[in-house]
Amino acid sequence: MATPDMLINALTTMLVTLDPPGLAPVFLGLTVGMTAVQRRHVALRGSLIAFCILAVFALFGSGVLGLLGISIGAFRIAGGLLLFWISFEMVFERRQERKEKTSQAAITIDHIQNIAVFPLALPLIAGPGAISATVLLAGSFPGAFDRALLIGIIALIMVLVYVTLLVAERLDRFLGVTGRAILTRLLGVILAALSVQFVIDGVRSAFNL
Repeated sequence: MATPDMLINALTTMLVTLDPPGLAPVFLGLTVGMTAVQRRHVALRGSLIAFCILAVFALFGSGVLGLLGISIGAFRIAGGLLLFWISFEMVFERRQERKEKTSQAAITIDHIQNIAVFPLALPLIAGPGAISATVLLAGSFPGAFDRALLIGIIALIMVLVYVTLLVAERLDRFLGVTGRAILTRLLGVILAALSVQFVIDGVRSAFNL
């Protein structure tokens, strides 16, 4: 049975990994020239697709690892290191630059109707970091009811992402360059601490400590 601490940890990990405020300026860049209705459609479709991707990994990610012969401990260590790298990028403002480059490349390659799928849903929302965090968390939520709680947390965060995308223009104006930089770095430090905890838990699991 999932404890309140586990639920709070899962909520914090997913919130920091998905980074809704960081998606706002990228979403504005993706949807330049669109009407408000078109932006809502792209935001809704992208959020739903990203939720489905993460929900599938929450349900079947551990099973796939088992088929590949990868232990949860090993994946926690690898996933923790990956999340630590993402936190490093967040603290030093490299992740935002990479996201913006991804969005700019996609506009020239894909038709505007497909923006919700690529790059918004994948890889900007449900990227490697979010997928890794989901699989890692799923290892701590083994029961069916616990997995349902985890999927509920993912759904809650995805609603927050959708709302953030809807108010992206106002949020971007409110935060400004300085506000975005402070918030991103703060979330990066929190994610770094969570990722180190994943590595510690993975080492304990792998070596039965």
